[in-house]
Amino acid sequence: MRFQLLATLALASSALAQTRKLKWFGINESGAEFGEGTYPGTYGKHYIWYDYNTIDQFIAQGMNMFRLNFAMERLTPNSLTGAFDQYYLGNLTEQVNYITKKGAYAMIQPHNYGRFYSNIITDTAGFKTWWQNVAAKFKDNELVVFDTNNEYHDMDQTLVFNLNQAAIDGVRAAGATKQYITPEGNSWSGAWTWVSSGNGASLVNLKDPQNKLVYQMHQYLDTDGSGTHAECVSTTIFKERLQAATQWLKDNKKVGVIGEFAGGNNTQCITALQNGLSYLGQNSDVWYGALWWAAGPWWADYMYNMEPTSGTAWKVVLPKIKSYFVS
Repeated sequence: MRFQLLATLALASSALAQTRKLKWFGINESGAEFGEGTYPGTYGKHYIWYDYNTIDQFIAQGMNMFRLNFAMERLTPNSLTGAFDQYYLGNLTEQVNYITKKGAYAMIQPHNYGRFYSNIITDTAGFKTWWQNVAAKFKDNELVVFDTNNEYHDMDQTLVFNLNQAAIDGVRAAGATKQYITPEGNSWSGAWTWVSSGNGASLVNLKDPQNKLVYQMHQYLDTDGSGTHAECVSTTIFKERLQAATQWLKDNKKVGVIGEFAGGNNTQCITALQNGLSYLGQNSDVWYGALWWAAGPWWADYMYNMEPTSGTAWKVVLPKIKSYFVS
């Protein structure tokens, strides 16, 4: 066992040391947010945390960013400003520590769509406090990244701006000054609608005293951009859907990351993925990287499942896209 552990650590270290074409090559770990509407729920029945063995396997493939999906309602079950559930916080902290001790980034990401117990969050002061309390637990870990909230949608644009700014202010007030923060936009934070939705015009005015904002956008390749179909529109659709957002980043001297992307296990989608990732690499001055959706112990036969070693995306897609991230 000792020999195997040392070998695994050596492999992980080697993977992280590879020449990177993009700063971040990552995966969404999803499962701790499952059981939506059943709170707090039962661990192992309604929700699940993530397997350290599979994290090691992703690192060995060159991944260095893990977006950890979880539910705000389980972390602070009583209110935005209430006490932590110590068990859920403990699990999140263990995950973060395991990943960052391997030299990879851990993105703390409440998968809540700008809502708390299904209600749109309008208490920006409470949201700031929530983030200040969370960030305080990780303020000394420079490999933590704070994602303000997953995919705001069907909300007032000014409110989305105010929630993002409150999150930024809360993180910095906690003394977390060295970490990146990834604000997300309205309209599911889509890259293809970043400008047309009004996100670009609004969120360009976010302020961070540390100047470490990385705008997070999501992009799927099916007809409606929802990520619910295995088919992709064309072999060039990923690149096409990134172009307006890329120009916005360049024009405004901002940087971004694709926090979710995926395509089906078929020739057209794989070509589209390769074209889009090549485009990101060509514009690495404004794009930090991309994170696949999704992995986690419970995804089973989900069409985008990248969980080692049975997921179809692990077996078929990953070998054909990883060279666009690392040499």
